[in-house]
Amino acid sequence: MTASVEIVRAFRSLRVLVIGDAMLDTYLEGTASRLCREGPVPVVRRTAEEQVPGGAANTAANVGALGAEVMYLGLLGRDSAATALRQALTAAGVDDRWLVEEDSAVTLQKLRILADDQYVVRFDCGDTHHSSPATQEILLHHLEDAYRRCDVVVVSDYGYGVVSDAMLDRLASLRAGSPRPLLVDPKTPRRFRSARATMITPNHTEAQLAVEPTSVDDQPNRDRIEWVGRRLLDLVDADHAAITMAGDGVMLVERAGTVTHLPAHPVTRASDVGAGDSFAAATALALAAGAPPVDATRIGIDAAGIAVTKRRTAVVRQGELLQRISLTSQPAPPPVDALVGELGRLRLQGRTIVFTNGVFDILHAGHVRFLRQARSLGDVLVVGVNGDRSARRLKGQNRPVNREADRLALVAALDSVDHAVLFDEDTPTELIRRVRPHIHVKGGDYADTGLPEAEAVRDVGGRVIILPLVEDVSTSSLIERIVTLSRSDAVAVGR
Repeated sequence: MTASVEIVRAFRSLRVLVIGDAMLDTYLEGTASRLCREGPVPVVRRTAEEQVPGGAANTAANVGALGAEVMYLGLLGRDSAATALRQALTAAGVDDRWLVEEDSAVTLQKLRILADDQYVVRFDCGDTHHSSPATQEILLHHLEDAYRRCDVVVVSDYGYGVVSDAMLDRLASLRAGSPRPLLVDPKTPRRFRSARATMITPNHTEAQLAVEPTSVDDQPNRDRIEWVGRRLLDLVDADHAAITMAGDGVMLVERAGTVTHLPAHPVTRASDVGAGDSFAAATALALAAGAPPVDATRIGIDAAGIAVTKRRTAVVRQGELLQRISLTSQPAPPPVDALVGELGRLRLQGRTIVFTNGVFDILHAGHVRFLRQARSLGDVLVVGVNGDRSARRLKGQNRPVNREADRLALVAALDSVDHAVLFDEDTPTELIRRVRPHIHVKGGDYADTGLPEAEAVRDVGGRVIILPLVEDVSTSSLIERIVTLSRSDAVAVGR
């Protein structure tokens, strides 16, 4: 049983305080068969209606669905939307006694109208910005009461006024006296500059706006997000920044300096409504259960990967998450330090260590034959696989086609490969100095003197062997062929 499975099973023993803006997500469904005579709009015949928790209420519902006890602190009006939201939260297993009603507030609601499963329009209504001083005091009193009972705090701030400055000050005071893990999912990260959060989880747009409001990239590359993450931690008092990048995964930046890119699960048709809430809920629970930040973030990604496969605002249940982790978890490749130690023991036994490297973007027959030949030259074959950043520098911004985790897993699965390890430099020079191979194998028309890593091979007492590549087989030629066939198919369809 993997450690991640044990972490998720431990969710049932946790009590979570969720603070944030309560919303009711309403879906009106129908069918459209004609246009309205009064204007060029469809006439939608209503067939169904669904009301579910939204906003921070969806985060609370996810916490409950994942098995934990949840206390939800939010603000409602005295209206029908508030009644519907309370009912939806109770059905989701969320304790609603911490919700406060305000006479002057109007419960936040997002009303989506769909015709034949296609969005027609979304209406947003409600206002919780102007609560009375008496209501604010009740919220602060509830905060103190709930905080004493909880194991972890999640702040889900959509910017509608519940997470006030007074609330943040009181939370900081409570944590100073009795520390708890704190995960903040903010619309405006700069508001939490003094939060002393365990982890802050903005999406890439929110993070960029906090760091450099005049220069927001809709599709930033990972180097850009890494820079944004480091700068964000200069502005916000948090131990970790987990910047979500939709289908490109999460960039986890630690105050200590470590940066880790964690890929997302590929999904054919993704619905991202509420996926960030699922991510925040699962990540916070994993942190409270004792998972290191990287492992907690991976569990959050697993939860979000389930959420995006569901229609509309949805929750992820503990059983679903356990099943996903059980199916996808596999032993992580050993860190370089552990690999170096293992190779040292093999070297003392007289084993010949062979090393080679490459991007291995689209694994093909040429790669398989080359690695088999390399393995036949010694007893142990170690393969260095370029990480995504170095692959992009070497091959261009549109490469690699496959993510580093997938490429590493495919290479490691080959019978001829004993160890596979990622490296992010343009050349494997530093990795060679650590691995200290007896033989370094390259494919193609290289000459020993033309290899940038040749000096490193000689320095560790090794030698370079050049193997011929299989003719007419390369990743670039495969990509060109795919593009050509795709264009031909497009022309044929257009005729």
